[in-house]
Amino acid sequence: MSLAQEMFAIAPAMAKANLSASQLKLLTGKARWIFRVADAGFPTVPTIAITRAAWDELQAERGRKDKRLRTHWVACLFKLVDKDGVPPKLVVRTSASAHNGGLMPARIGIPAPDLPEDAVDPNRPLARAIKQAFESYGFSDRTWTGREEDRSRQIVLVQAMAGGDDEQFLTRNATTGALGPAPLDGSPLPRMPDSVNALIALLDAKAGRHMACLVSVEKGTLRFISARPVQATPGAELNAAVDRVDRKVWTPQSAVSRVDANRLALMLHPRLKSPEGVAPIAVGLGVSPGAATGIIVFNPEDAARLRARGQHCILVVNETGPADIEGMRAATGILTARGGMSSHAGVIARITGKPCVAGVRTLSVDAVEMVCRIGDREFRAGERLTIDGTDGSVYLGSLPLTQPQIGGSIGKLLGWSDASRSISVRTNVETVDSARTALSFGAEGIGLARSEHMFFSTERMVALRRMILSEDEDARSRALAGLVDYQTGDYSALFSAMKGLPVTVRLFDPPLHEFLPRTDEEIEETAASLGVAVRALRLRLERIAEINPMLGHRGVRLAITYPEILQMQMQAMLAGARAASETQNEPVIVEMMVPFVSTATEVSWVRERAMAIVENAGLSRSERVKFSFGTMIELPRACLRTGDIAHMVDFISFGTNDLTQTTFGISRDDAPAFLAAYQRKGVYERDPFVSLDVKGVGELIQIAIQRGRAANPKLKIGICGEHAGDPASLQFFSGLGVDYVSCSPYRVPVARLTLAQTST
Repeated sequence: MSLAQEMFAIAPAMAKANLSASQLKLLTGKARWIFRVADAGFPTVPTIAITRAAWDELQAERGRKDKRLRTHWVACLFKLVDKDGVPPKLVVRTSASAHNGGLMPARIGIPAPDLPEDAVDPNRPLARAIKQAFESYGFSDRTWTGREEDRSRQIVLVQAMAGGDDEQFLTRNATTGALGPAPLDGSPLPRMPDSVNALIALLDAKAGRHMACLVSVEKGTLRFISARPVQATPGAELNAAVDRVDRKVWTPQSAVSRVDANRLALMLHPRLKSPEGVAPIAVGLGVSPGAATGIIVFNPEDAARLRARGQHCILVVNETGPADIEGMRAATGILTARGGMSSHAGVIARITGKPCVAGVRTLSVDAVEMVCRIGDREFRAGERLTIDGTDGSVYLGSLPLTQPQIGGSIGKLLGWSDASRSISVRTNVETVDSARTALSFGAEGIGLARSEHMFFSTERMVALRRMILSEDEDARSRALAGLVDYQTGDYSALFSAMKGLPVTVRLFDPPLHEFLPRTDEEIEETAASLGVAVRALRLRLERIAEINPMLGHRGVRLAITYPEILQMQMQAMLAGARAASETQNEPVIVEMMVPFVSTATEVSWVRERAMAIVENAGLSRSERVKFSFGTMIELPRACLRTGDIAHMVDFISFGTNDLTQTTFGISRDDAPAFLAAYQRKGVYERDPFVSLDVKGVGELIQIAIQRGRAANPKLKIGICGEHAGDPASLQFFSGLGVDYVSCSPYRVPVARLTLAQTST
């Protein structure tokens, strides 16, 4: 395309624009909408466009005393002249692909050039405005880091100045999504000609977004000047998408493909009503979305007490552990000094739907003195904070919140999503309440029920600690006997709640040290509950302590070294399944999953004993209880040897949290201390615990699936790490041929929508 073709009329004063394919590609920002509105026949202010490359050549030609290109430019300017032949005053606008506050505001009332040379002379009004418009893009030769071609194709618009009154409005209400005209700044709109409705319908269909429009109204006639996209609330965008389908502007598939799954997640949680103008006192990692405000508490007991009184509280701790589960459930929000996206606090908060900010490096907590410091501020129990788990902000005092208003639009959209989705979406839960929440969001089963999470009550923790601290197998068996009844009831209730949907139960996984007492107070209480001396308990704790417990005595290693734990869990699981099957018409589908395996012999050892227990229970051929056996793949060696493992299992499920840890050699709890610096310096593009590392961890998963399916074509494959709720990671998983993904309850709608988008 010649430079002469890079100065052209988008909306000539007379007739229609006839653009080549190359010229159409140049249209960006306002230019695109001006052309589309004018091309549809709607009255539009005459407009021409010029690229930076063409403008630069006009200046170079001027230095050479040449005028061939200038002649063409002047001819373009004449296309702004109406049939009366009177040159109008002019307006110069930028036309960037994205709105930028640093761009030059429109320059209006510019006189038309008297002479041809005035049209390119930077000392004259029109040329000076065009020069300043290009300069405002901010990409000088010295700082520009993109392609020269991109810079040269930036465009500036020159328009005839419209008569009458300029008016601005939104095509749709930015809060509700209702079709406009809607006020742009909250002030009432003047009465406009009825033709505004036709313009809005046209723009809404062409753009498929909320648009801010500028028009001219003169003697009852409306003329279009320009438009740009604007950000609306997630609810408004969703309602608008459904409305376009109802109006037959979009198909259901179009609506599914064009709704942002990341913004959909924001609709499921409370949000800050108006954070603008309020500065946070600290910023950490937003690891569980939503906002919460409440009274500061420093321990689970106080959180439970306040909840019983109907008061909201923020649990503030250095980090959370298994003993804090009940307090986390009682709290309205959670704030921690340490931890990251896949930390204990982050995982539990997402399961329970609680906002959580983690890894606040300026936060320190003294739980004994019941005080914390955030930067140079000191806070005591009873004072108030507000946290935003979406962006990681922490605010002083109580800020107003907006509650989620989902309405019927999200149900319609997700229904359309399910029609085009081939991958199932399950959830990671252990309690009936969480299961019901997930089912309300459309979960199609449980892909990860962490059996250890069923021990987090005071009486069960005592029994579990008695088992861990037992000196021999007989003592452990006696301690475990009391846990069977507890877990049987848990499993029965969970299976019944799922009403025939599959439930994947992971055997006991975490290092035992996570359940042991740590503080002097906890040690004394535990010693008293177990009936042992404090000194003896301390000696026992020292003997079983591990240097690196996350790579130590956990997962399948517990089942092999302590087979009585496996026996207890199997008995409880099968008894719970049998009990549930007797109270419902649907069969109970139980999938037992062995965690943290690295060799096929580990899988074989557990399978042999597990299947023997199933056989002895008389459930191997039951129609009421359908049992399958599988393993969690979360170590690099297991990925490489999945072909050996696949012969022995009905399914595998990738635990992407631990697989990321062990592939990178990074502790997910300690990573926030340096990952932010890595991202700032460009060492890592993103946090691998938030979005899957496709090149490393992703390739291991691909290898494992390929080798597993080659060895066992019927192998069912799932993803149950936190990445299963991340849209970017889900796009990768969708291309691997997996059967299901499993994520936290509040991420189920996001997964449903994203997986539908990847299959359209």
